[in-house]
Amino acid sequence: MSRSTISTFKLFEMYPDEASARVYLESRLWPNGVTCPECKSMERITVRKDGYYRCNACKLDFTVRTGTIFERSHVPLHKWLYAMYLLVTARKGISSMQLAKEIGITQKSAWFVLHRLREACGKDLAKLRGSVEIDETFVGGLESNKHEGDKLKQGRGSVGKTPVLGMRERGGRTKAMPLKSVSIEEVQNAIHRNIEVGSTLFTDEHGAYNDLDGLFFKQERVIPFCGRIRARDGYHKQHRECLGSPETRIARCLPSSQQKASRSLRQ
Repeated sequence: MSRSTISTFKLFEMYPDEASARVYLESRLWPNGVTCPECKSMERITVRKDGYYRCNACKLDFTVRTGTIFERSHVPLHKWLYAMYLLVTARKGISSMQLAKEIGITQKSAWFVLHRLREACGKDLAKLRGSVEIDETFVGGLESNKHEGDKLKQGRGSVGKTPVLGMRERGGRTKAMPLKSVSIEEVQNAIHRNIEVGSTLFTDEHGAYNDLDGLFFKQERVIPFCGRIRARDGYHKQHRECLGSPETRIARCLPSSQQKASRSLRQ
């Protein structure tokens, strides 16, 4: 577990009930004091029962839920916090069915919570930056394990599998996405869309990574050698390589809905 990630036990200890979760969220939403979400006044606020406040300037009654993703939800706030924790720490993402079982709500409510949380994150997540390790793999079943009618009979290796590109900030975030192919155009377009200009890229010697070192990025070629990694900057192992087999380490980065990574994922 990362040093910046608390344990589940610690989370429950810090926020055992809705009152403690409400106090925490108020401190995050209003670090300088309670503020009316309507007129933004901080001067004429009256404290009422059960986390309610009244703005005497515009006569609005409000709580920490008002105007936030928690609005119009009966799910207790400490369960919202636990849902956030599960969403950002689950290696393979989390489904509404699993979340419902974990926090003790209905599947319909869990779907609503996940939808609100993902909406709050936005469609375009911030680009990766700094030192970024990149690796590609093919995800899918072996041709020999398929039913006779499903076999493509076009050889072995990557036949019938979905190419997936994984990118990881050293000590930070990870992104993984299915591609149409591992051509230089497909791979480098994905890199430019997801990595900030000026970052240092650590790649292997695959041809799709040629000519990245230049105006937009710095590039270090990482060479596998006898099970270890040798690079000019002194790093001896890529984190991507250390996460297991190629299919396993990329699949861990995919949301749960994409674990089987079939052709339907190709966009």
